[in-house]
Formats: sequence, structure tokens, C-alpha cells
Amino acid sequence: MFGLARLKSAVAACAVLALMPVATVQAGASPDPVQIEILDGGMTKRGTYMGALRLTLDSGWKTYWRAPGDAGIPPRFSWRGSRNIGDVSMTWPAPEVFMTSGYRTIGYHDQLVLPIEITPANPAKPVRIKGRMELGVCKDVCVPSELSFDHRPDPEAGRNPAIVAALASRPYSAQEAGVSSAICSLSPGSYGMRVEAQITMPSAGGEEVAVIEPGTPHLMAGETSTERRGSILLARTEFMPATSNSPTSIDRSKLRITVLGRSHSVDIKGCDAG
Repeated sequence: MFGLARLKSAVAACAVLALMPVATVQAGASPDPVQIEILDGGMTKRGTYMGALRLTLDSGWKTYWRAPGDAGIPPRFSWRGSRNIGDVSMTWPAPEVFMTSGYRTIGYHDQLVLPIEITPANPAKPVRIKGRMELGVCKDVCVPSELSFDHRPDPEAGRNPAIVAALASRPYSAQEAGVSSAICSLSPGSYGMRVEAQITMPSAGGEEVAVIEPGTPHLMAGETSTERRGSILLARTEFMPATSNSPTSIDRSKLRITVLGRSHSVDIKGCDAG
């Protein structure tokens, strides 16, 4: 079993957090310990609108990446109330690895600028961005928060330096990082399906931490163990069904492997059978 004990601890930790009161924060209301605002980035040559959600955290507080680690709260988004939005894509900046009470968590401190690219359903009509973000924030304790936002983008806005910087800090693609192969082997686990990824790639620097995401909400991942053997990085985890009725089948093409290193991070989408 790969990190199964920690997986159970993480589930228990999230269950405790789910019972805590939710702090609802309105944009621009001077909240504590986190606030949100929408940044304008204007229109792209593709006819899409570029913007960003900017989270500002009080000193010492942190929040989580899309895959929060061993004992974190994954962020969730609702776009209910938005108008004329055909599609929304997000570009996550490379996160940091933290140790929290003996657990490895992954996220950001001080500030997170999360670029969003919006494709209008009808290019001739205005766009309205409205919704909420549910997230966890931690310092000495961890609390769930709900951040509401409502914004009408300015299509005449110019390039925003904060958005440009956030886009530049994304992980490298597999090609950019020199990944020559990514092979995933599957085997039955004690409670789900084990995955071992063999990634042939140059070092990302220092102690590398790999995260394997299943690419489906029907599965949840345990802790990923990472080991470097020369030019090959080995990453192992076990996926468990999210519910008792969830399927355990794994589509290798939908697996997403992120390698976090001291020099840079790498985003690997899909892997071959092995």
C-alpha cells in the first residue's frame, strides 16, 4: 500500500474540517484572512477574455493547489450567475510543498494569481463573471472559506503584469522539460488500484515531489512516493473509489503527473502502458 495510512488520515482531517463553520467572504469587503478580486487582462487574439482570480492572504496563511496533498482541502469553483460564458480554462502557477503537522501539503502563501481564460458563448455580447470559490486556508488552524465574486470584464483592458507573471510561472510542459517517456503500470491494490509511473526526464532540481491525479472525480489518490534512479523518476500511488459505487477503472491518457522540483516544475499529461 502506497501512503494508505496517510490517505485515511487525510480523509479524517477533511471530515473534521467539513464540520467547521464556513466563513463567507464578499469581494472588496476587507475579509480575514483571505480576500479575492478579479483582474482584467483584456482580449486575446483568439477572441477570448483573459483575467485572473487574485487571492491575497494575511501574513502566515496559506491555501491549497488543485491537488492539495496529504491533508488539504481541494478548491472548488461555481460559475452560477455568470453570463455569456461558453468555456473557462485555468492555468495554475507552480505551487510550493509544505509540511504541516507531519503531512505534506501543496499550495501557496501570501498571494495566488490564478489566470482564467474565458471563451464567450456569443462573441457579440458582454461577459459577466459571477460565482464563488470554496477553499481551505491554514495557519495555526485550517478553516474552509467561501469567496464570492461578481465582475464585468473590460474588453479594452491591456495586458496585466500580474497575469503575465502568473502565466510565466506555470509548470513546464513535458516537451519543454525534456521528458522522453512516461510509462504507467497498473496493479490491484488493497483498496483500489496501484499506479507506478516511470518517467524518463532530467532532474527538476533538489528533492523532487511527484503528484499523480486520476483525471476523474470518481477516484481519490493517496500519497505519492517519489524516487529518483538516474535518469528515471519513479512515482507510486494508490487510487481509491471516491464513493462505494464509484468505478475503479483508470484511463492512462487522463492521468496527470506533476513533478515539483527546486529548479522548476513539470506537467505531464497522460502516460503509456507498461
